[in-house]
Amino acid sequence: MPLHIPEIDHALDLARRALLVTAPNPRVGCLLVSDRGTVIGQGHTQQAGGHHAEVMSLSDAAARGHNVKGATVFVTLEPCSHHGRTPPCCDALIAAGVKKVVVSVQDPNPLVAGQGIARLRAAGIEVEVGPSGAESRELNIGFFSRMIRKTPWVRMKVAASLDGQTALLNGQSQWITGEAARADGHAWRARSCAVLTGIGTVLADNPRLDVRLVQASRQPHAVIVDSKLEIPLDAHILIAGRTRFIYASNQNDAKKAALEALGATVIYMPDEVGKVDLPAMLRDLAQREVNELHVEAGHKLNGSFIREGLVDELLVNLAPRLLGAGQGMASFGTLQSLSEATQLQFLSTEMVGDDLRIRARMAGRDQF
Repeated sequence: MPLHIPEIDHALDLARRALLVTAPNPRVGCLLVSDRGTVIGQGHTQQAGGHHAEVMSLSDAAARGHNVKGATVFVTLEPCSHHGRTPPCCDALIAAGVKKVVVSVQDPNPLVAGQGIARLRAAGIEVEVGPSGAESRELNIGFFSRMIRKTPWVRMKVAASLDGQTALLNGQSQWITGEAARADGHAWRARSCAVLTGIGTVLADNPRLDVRLVQASRQPHAVIVDSKLEIPLDAHILIAGRTRFIYASNQNDAKKAALEALGATVIYMPDEVGKVDLPAMLRDLAQREVNELHVEAGHKLNGSFIREGLVDELLVNLAPRLLGAGQGMASFGTLQSLSEATQLQFLSTEMVGDDLRIRARMAGRDQF
């Protein structure tokens, strides 16, 4: 089987349509092709609790009046084999009488992990695995991270001047980058399961950190790192209509009760020095089905994430301006040697309006 085949590329295009839709489920596309090579059904995974890609494609074929018996299925992730929010997709394919299933990559979910493929083969259906597997995995890097590492994929977004300043010394930061870059940032928020910031940003800027500048069917959860529960009860980020998690280290039962009365969830998670235990917080967020965690914080919390080795990817928007002395991207200590530097791999550079967007990944972070 070649590494790339047109039908799987088509299925991947379908999966990309689900980019802002499926969280916490993976983004999956499915194509049904008749024995004559004609596309007879297609679909992608819907919102959590809705139909998966395989069922959507079977329904599409039925709506078109096509018989799928003997068809070949091209799907970007192994069909599920367990009862979750929906019944097993492999059972639906078996019942439909398809002849062959081509799968990009095995599902990392321990509840599936090859069992869907095995069930299809046991039913006499030919299964091939591998074409465009890397692309499917990359599209679902957060889901793979949560299933394998038991932590979300952490993407840190920064807006900075060309000389690396994210704010003036007096804290002023709105707006360093232009409108197009801000809309692009909202698109990255929209694909995430949760957006995280720190209490410093909340007190300084009172941001909403929701999705407004692009169309989205769901709002990402809001996560606030607030050791002393200093967040004002009227903070914009606490607006109703989205899930809000506040991680603290210093117990304050009265403030906790007031925040929970607003619908927020307060989690005490102190480390040995009285701050929020960030690694433990990531594990807890994974248990809450957070795949991709989008971090938009100040230089201090950014520095803590980097210093503790918790960042997987950087999304940096650089504006064509110089600010001089100010607040940098991340404060994580003074290095004594260049060999101590955090090594990155550039993924892409792209002009977004007048600004330059750089995606960079911590070297080797995707090897899991």
